[in-house]
Amino acid sequence: MRILVTGATGGVGRYVVDQLLSAGVRVRALTRDPARASLPPGVEVVQGDLSVPDGLAPAFKDVDGLHLFPVEETAREVVDLAREAGVRRVADLSAAAVTIGLYESPTEKAIEESGLEWTHVRPAEFMTNRLHLWGPDIRAERVVRYPFPDETGVPVHEADIAAVSVAALLEDRLLGRALTLTGPAPISAREQVRAIGDALGEDVRLEEVSREEALRLMRAQGGFAAENAEFLLGYQDYTGEDGAGEDGLSDQDYSALLRPWPDVEEATGRPALDFARWARDHADDFR
Repeated sequence: MRILVTGATGGVGRYVVDQLLSAGVRVRALTRDPARASLPPGVEVVQGDLSVPDGLAPAFKDVDGLHLFPVEETAREVVDLAREAGVRRVADLSAAAVTIGLYESPTEKAIEESGLEWTHVRPAEFMTNRLHLWGPDIRAERVVRYPFPDETGVPVHEADIAAVSVAALLEDRLLGRALTLTGPAPISAREQVRAIGDALGEDVRLEEVSREEALRLMRAQGGFAAENAEFLLGYQDYTGEDGAGEDGLSDQDYSALLRPWPDVEEATGRPALDFARWARDHADDFR
């Protein structure tokens, strides 16, 4: 069996590569810049860009399964290339927002209409967002400036997202399923900061600021945090009032993403990894 991993150098993709290798599967990794991929020995690294489907056909040759990073603008073309090359199964990295009806995924639709075997992998908030959001200030000052210290969420470890995708690619029991992935239990921002401090063996101070100030600070950072400031601040600014908002979704709909879902444990056979584990795994990234 050979699996093509797209987004192979990303946070989830690297775990997918490692876990497939551990399972004894042949791995082909698609990346824009193979020279900088730094993937493990034994991985067949090929050059390609999902946003430019022309020229991708060779990457799908002799491939049985596909871990698909979503590029919505070209999803249908990429899925068609996979089908024409004889790919049998795809696990796509989607989003829990699809579960609650916040938007419809063109990638999911293209896959479902392709005739391929499929599993949609829909993570809620990534734990690794905290690295983008808090990393610069923790590294520089051992401080987190955040507007919602006591609000809780259920972020998911990227290793769990990968584990679900791998299970979907290697086993039949998850076919035709849309799996919503969260961490094992609600955890507040204050508790997350404490877990990062424990992983570092140092005190990390949490300073409460207004949402406007948090946005200003994030935009001043530049890069990923600035480009995704609104998203990284999460779902904590909803009113809590009854009824639907402008998008037609009620606060009850949004609250579905703030409680644990059982799908990680169902797919992997073990509980979802908690935030303390994630903090230990990424302690060096905060130093």
